[in-house]
Amino acid sequence: MLDRAQPQAEGSQQARAIRIAILAMGGEGGGVLAEWIVDLAEHGGYLAQLTSVPGVAQRTGATIYYVELFPQTALAEGAPEPVMALMPMPGDVDIVIASELMEAGRAVQRGLVTPDRTALIASTHRVFAMTEKVALADGRADGPVLLEACRNSAKNFFGADLAAAAERTSSVISAVLFGALAQSHTLPFERDAFEATIERAGVGVAASKRGFAAGMTAVSEGDSGPPTNGSVPRDASSTQASAASAPDGTHASLAALIAQADGAFPSSARAVVRAGLERLADYQDLDYAQDYLLRLKPVADAERRHGDGSGRLLAETARELALGMAYEDTIRVAELKIRGSRFVRVREEVRARQGQIIEIAEFMHPRLKEIAESMPAWLGRLMLRPGLLRSAIENATRRGRIVKTTSIRGFLQLYLVASLKTWRRSSLRFAEEEARLSAWLDRVVATAARNYALAVEVAECRGLVK
Repeated sequence: MLDRAQPQAEGSQQARAIRIAILAMGGEGGGVLAEWIVDLAEHGGYLAQLTSVPGVAQRTGATIYYVELFPQTALAEGAPEPVMALMPMPGDVDIVIASELMEAGRAVQRGLVTPDRTALIASTHRVFAMTEKVALADGRADGPVLLEACRNSAKNFFGADLAAAAERTSSVISAVLFGALAQSHTLPFERDAFEATIERAGVGVAASKRGFAAGMTAVSEGDSGPPTNGSVPRDASSTQASAASAPDGTHASLAALIAQADGAFPSSARAVVRAGLERLADYQDLDYAQDYLLRLKPVADAERRHGDGSGRLLAETARELALGMAYEDTIRVAELKIRGSRFVRVREEVRARQGQIIEIAEFMHPRLKEIAESMPAWLGRLMLRPGLLRSAIENATRRGRIVKTTSIRGFLQLYLVASLKTWRRSSLRFAEEEARLSAWLDRVVATAARNYALAVEVAECRGLVK
């Protein structure tokens, strides 16, 4: 760490600049954080320079803000006037601040973080990159591996879930990162100087100071790391939310179904099966969840007869079967858009105050195929055939439309679509998905009898179907 009282020196006689790189995504206040650091330094007797290298929008890259600080006392003692760089260079950065774990990993990859010099301050939460989202299978980077790389690559690592701290304090992550920087003691300034900087900015002072204090606390409590990948499937959080939103009358029946599954399936697959049951009961109904268990029984039998004791085949099949049975269609989209929990979440995200009215405008653009798939199978096939009906629907859906779900008209439009849920089993999409799932399950079971490892691969290949 840098000495509070004295800037780092390249030798016993020559002072040099303190070099700081900030990696932040759009909308996170990275520019504000950089300006705060500049203001802090200038009021603390340092020359400061700020430059930025823009990244790409939509989470495929981040802007790098680069700050250099040089002590004015060194100039007074006869040091030559510094020539400051315009961008960070590998192996020549004292402090790296990253607003998210992947950005910290990118800093390590670029060589900006070195074990002999760099203090790395990072939020350990994840925001998935575009490359992770568009991957055919599970393209997510391994959070624990990223975290370990950050720890091993930095001279000093200060990590905590700073996004959660910002959320708790109704602040922004830039203020929390500023607090983390203060608590890391990597700059020669006291806490009062940091807080005075926030006050001089004069915008959102109270919220920023709350976030600043939360950042100091988070770093002082130590590196918490990102959420680890447990035995619950990838979509566990959404299934838990779905179960919570189910009508009260279904909870007892769902609990009985889960108890039945716990008795029928080995412990290695129970968490996945439970999550699948919760998702499918919410997606359709309890009978649909019961069908899920029935379809898993042949796979469970194959696991017992041909398995290697790991339970991988049953767990992966249970995961992919639940996702396949809970496919996204126009009915599901409409249902999710009008849920009460969504309106509450939006109010929380925009931080609407009590009594404030918000409007939610949804851009909807269902195409011919999506509409036809939601219709009864015979009608859907008719709509897809070349002819006047198909042409009329294509013309009517050429442009998308905006639906205000906070208005009576917009809400009722989506409510009508969501009410088609009771007829989903007769829809064209349901028939197609059922045929695909049945063929896939038959192949998994048949392959397990010949080659267990290959059967696991066949089960995982279902994840390629989007």
